[in-house]
Parts: sequence; structure tokens; C-alpha cells
Amino acid sequence: MGTPDFSVPALKAIAAEHEVVAVYSQPPRPAGRGKKDRPSPVQSAAEAMGLMVRHPARLRDVAEINAFAELDADVAVVVAYGLILPKAILEAPRQGCLNIHASLLPRWRGAAPIHRAIMAGDAETGVCIMQMDEGLDTGPVLLREATRIGTTETTSDLHDRLSAMGAALVLQALARLADLQPVSQPADGVTYAHKIEKAEARVDWSRPATEIDRQIRGLSPFPGAWTEVAGERLKLLRSRLATGSAPPGTILSGLTIACGKGAVEITDAQREGKRPMGADDLLKGWALPSRLG
Repeated sequence: MGTPDFSVPALKAIAAEHEVVAVYSQPPRPAGRGKKDRPSPVQSAAEAMGLMVRHPARLRDVAEINAFAELDADVAVVVAYGLILPKAILEAPRQGCLNIHASLLPRWRGAAPIHRAIMAGDAETGVCIMQMDEGLDTGPVLLREATRIGTTETTSDLHDRLSAMGAALVLQALARLADLQPVSQPADGVTYAHKIEKAEARVDWSRPATEIDRQIRGLSPFPGAWTEVAGERLKLLRSRLATGSAPPGTILSGLTIACGKGAVEITDAQREGKRPMGADDLLKGWALPSRLG
């Protein structure tokens, strides 16, 4: 049970070693210029593998609950599905529902754990295989694996690494399910990874460089941190800490910009209507003001 790209490696890994009786994903959504319904990445991958796909709009209807129970599944694996699972669904498989969660629980329960880990400046994060209950990422943990967060790593980079880690870890969990001992999450250290809001994306150059660097990397590629350059919105995609001091927003050289404390070098960015570019290519033929707002 999953929907976005993050879920696809787990689907492929499980299907290679186990019988998959059905794949659940969110319904196709309008996308692209023509706003035609487009299947989710999980649906597309599952159909390419010849697997049965179901995409109900909700799972609380009696008919949907009965259809799920009739699959007679041993276990369900849930990866960024995006729909709330009622108790009847959670209890239908003989061994319950396992969730692949992209954080070291109980830190960063919720919708955006990868973004929030980078934006908070966490030194490490990881993946947990959790036995699901009715709470929001509150179930006991069966397996966990930690990884360091690179100093220039973006949400996109970390997303791909954690997705692969989760796929490998859930295979371990399935192989050892009868012997694994669930460990209740501690009451201390609980944080919530609230959904990213677009209002968080505009860069305030008066803040310290460390915070701005985390904001840029944590919001890349979506929704993308941005700044205004001569009336144009410039999306900032990759950055690293730099040296230099000047009034906040001053362009020190190239795309190295002074912050409230320290400076940040923008290494990749995207102009409106253009493709993402490295800083050198972006600056060709583009005269920047001396200071950004």
C-alpha cells in the first residue's frame, strides 16, 4: 500500500521475493498541461509488473473493508500511502500492517520527516519498520537503521537513499517477522513532521547562514526555497555554507550571498520558466543586482 516514488523500491523488492496479492494506491489525479488523470508511481510500477491494483478514494466503506479482508493476506506493507487505515483494515492481515517510516521514531512522526530532519539540522536520520496501530506513527518498532545526513544533502538526495534503505529493511522484517520483538516508542523525544507549507519557502536573508542553508536543502526540490531577483522568483535548489560578511542579502560574488550571520553559496537554482542550472550557467548573460530582498 503506497502512492509516491518513495514507495516503488519497496514494492519491487517485495514482489521479487514474495507473493503480492494486491497493490493499493491513491486514485489517479489530474496532472500535466492537459490535466488528465495520471496514475501514481506505485500504480504504474505495479501494473508494469502485472500486479492487481486497487485505488479506492477511501477505505472506511464496508465494501472496501470486506474486499480487503477477502484478500486473506498474511501481512500488509504500507509506505507513504496517504490514506488513514481504519482499525478493521489494520487488523485484517494475519500479522497486521507494517509501515516503512523515513525517520528514527519517535522523532519526526507525520507527513514530512525527510524535509524536517534536514531543516532542523539533524546529524542523522534513518528508517523504521513499525507495526501499525491507530495512532499517527505511534506503533511499536520492529527494526530501525540509522544514517548520517550529508552536509550538502538535499531532501531529494536523502529521499532516494532512505527509500532504498526502507526496501532492504522491510525484506529483513518480513523474513524475521515471527522472531522480531516489537519495541514500544519512548515517550520522550517525540516530534512531529508537519506538512510543508509554501509560506515556509521564501528566504529571509537576515537569518543565520546555517538556517538558510538547511532551508534551501530541506525544501529541494519541492516546494523549493526561493528569493526575489529584480522582480523574478528564483528557486534555490542546492547550497553550501560559505565565508564572507556584509549586510544581509548582499551578493558577495557569483551566487554567494551574505546572511544575518555568515554566507551561503547557491550551487544550483532555477529561474522562472527555465530548467535547473548550476550557478555558473545560470549567471551567463544575467546581471544581478548588488543585493537581494
